Amino acid sequence: MNAWGLRASRERIYQDRHEAGRVLAEQLVSYRDQPDVLVLGLARGGVPIAWEVASHLHAPLDVFVVRKLGVPQWQELAMGAVASGGGLVINDGLVDRLGIDQDTILDTIRRETAEIERREQAYRGGRPAPDLSGRTVILVDDGIATGATMLAAVRAVRAARRVVVAVPVGPPTLSSQLRDEADDVVCASTPPQFDAVGQAFVDFHQVSDDEVRRLLAEPTTEPGES
Repeated sequence: MNAWGLRASRERIYQDRHEAGRVLAEQLVSYRDQPDVLVLGLARGGVPIAWEVASHLHAPLDVFVVRKLGVPQWQELAMGAVASGGGLVINDGLVDRLGIDQDTILDTIRRETAEIERREQAYRGGRPAPDLSGRTVILVDDGIATGATMLAAVRAVRAARRVVVAVPVGPPTLSSQLRDEADDVVCASTPPQFDAVGQAFVDFHQVSDDEVRRLLAEPTTEPGES
């Protein structure tokens, strides 16, 4: 499905997420002033970056919630991810290798889905999710490690006309499945020695719910734009 292929540039270090967003926006200039573009920031760390991207592209911003499905007793290891709207990715190889049973997977999905619903309410306060039909959706996160969370997001927004993945940092070889399922993948930095997303940032603080709400309340378009 990806007609453009992966676009990436040299390794770089960002002062913070806002600088990363400004750099990323420069690589998305072809989407500027396009009336069908909608920028979705993956909560929570992707929202400050997405705000900068949306502001530079003169596009509306909204939030998108994706939750990693952590392996029991080893939560940092992802056996998959689940997203708003039902996008789901399961790492079948890892699940089989660790002998994780179906009930454990379903319990984890239910727990993380409940957290998604909590965050949706916290960020939107009852405001409905945007209509994606006929739109070009740019999914923004603060980086890609395994690609599971972003892949779940891509699958959840397939109602959009076009799906673009945009991140400031990722491994030199991104998931081929992600490149196949998104229409465009833009990664501003691909360090040859990639260990973690945080290595690309001087300030990589944990983004709070309050910071997400504040950024969502700050306009990225002029009155009358949509």
